[in-house]
Amino acid sequence: MPRKLIAEAIGTFLLVFLAVGAAIFGIAAGVGVDGAGPGSGVVGVALAFGLVLLGLAYAFGPISGAHVNPAVTLAMLLGRRMPVQEAIGYWIAQFVGAIVAGGLLKLFVSSFGVTDYTGGLGTNSYNNGAIDLTGAFIIEALLTAAFVLVILLVTERVAAPGFAGLAIGLALAAVHLVGIPLTGTSVNPARSLGPALFAGGDALGQVWLFILAPLVGGVIAVLVWRLIRTSDAETEALVAGSERE
Repeated sequence: MPRKLIAEAIGTFLLVFLAVGAAIFGIAAGVGVDGAGPGSGVVGVALAFGLVLLGLAYAFGPISGAHVNPAVTLAMLLGRRMPVQEAIGYWIAQFVGAIVAGGLLKLFVSSFGVTDYTGGLGTNSYNNGAIDLTGAFIIEALLTAAFVLVILLVTERVAAPGFAGLAIGLALAAVHLVGIPLTGTSVNPARSLGPALFAGGDALGQVWLFILAPLVGGVIAVLVWRLIRTSDAETEALVAGSERE
């Protein structure tokens, strides 16, 4: 259990620091010798989230499952893939990792002369001119549901072995391509709370939505997964057939 919690804390720290950092440090920055080149932009940041999670899935997946997201842990709990006590430990570890990452990102932009190109420490927002509160809640819940559903399906026993991390990373990149222009994309309560605690102001006042909506999305994903998943009997038959082959 301690190894799992350490893996979740480190994994969530890396996700927030590296991927949110990609937005803070370069989403609109001029790059190159003369500073005239384009920043990473929406596509670059979406890929940063996807690529970081892809790496984490293969690195920490064998240890903890590499949830690095309270919504994923909630789905695993509701899907009876982990006990309550373990899920609580995961949640604590994930939030701790995200908060440490948020603090380090704040240190970079406040003390190390680094420009915050998001203007808000990579936090999420609604009523921002791109989407209102209701729309933000719905899009965050739907994007999280889609992302978590992919995780639930590709980690089934009958799924193609070895490709789960790739599918999960690509799914996270895809939902960020949709959500970044609207809310900045949360789909992860820990990712939202960590930076918001240090950004303060409106970001901290609005972070409740980016905690609640992804959790609702996780529940939706479990409901859909239960409707379409391979049954236990079918799974056993498929596994037995593959073993005979």
